[in-house]
Amino acid sequence: MKPTVKKYKTPIELSEAFAAELKNIMYERPVDRSNVNIVLSGGSTPKILFNVLSEEYAEKIDWEKINFFWGDERCVLPTDEESNYGMTKKYLLDKIEIPERNIHRIVGENQPEREADRYAREIDENILTISNGLPEFDIIILGMGTDGHTASIFPNKLELFNSDKVCAVAEHPSTGQKRITLTGKVIKNSKRVIFMITGNEKAEIVKNILEKKKGYEKYPAAYAFPEDGIYEWYIDEKAAKLL
Repeated sequence: MKPTVKKYKTPIELSEAFAAELKNIMYERPVDRSNVNIVLSGGSTPKILFNVLSEEYAEKIDWEKINFFWGDERCVLPTDEESNYGMTKKYLLDKIEIPERNIHRIVGENQPEREADRYAREIDENILTISNGLPEFDIIILGMGTDGHTASIFPNKLELFNSDKVCAVAEHPSTGQKRITLTGKVIKNSKRVIFMITGNEKAEIVKNILEKKKGYEKYPAAYAFPEDGIYEWYIDEKAAKLL
């Protein structure tokens, strides 16, 4: 599936555009509709987005109508600088009025296999499961690593796109660090998948995936698209320089 590609000069402009789009999504949403369920990503680009949202949209978005989940998490304490939840808390959650019940974090300090099962149950209890038996998120935000991984699905674990589990334990191929991740089928079942990609170091992989150059199939990000939904890539000028 080919995404709609939206290019911006800088990561800040990209983040401002996405924040404005989120406000529009919430504004256009029917008043009687249930909360919007959003899966967040970690990384440097979401950090910029969270700053924009907390500084410019704290009073402009009805945060009580948003449920936050995470696409992956490192198996660390929430106070650890590598924690995706910890970063979100510092740059967004602590600065907006959002009920605690709307925040569904992956508990990275728990035993990984048990936490993967627990988080899958939490998703099952809070997210509508459609006829295919999979939970359907409204929006999943994804980043991409310099090896083409997304969430915590790495190139050596492409089989996670065929897993029947909602969540799985993954290991970073270089460090061996354990992580908990949504699996590919859940990502592909979302109503809307949005990549946010910035930086020179991503440019070659961006080109390979979007133009389906030889070897693009080895990158997990190439498979992370909705089967039946909106598919977008927000990329900055540096990441788009080879297109």
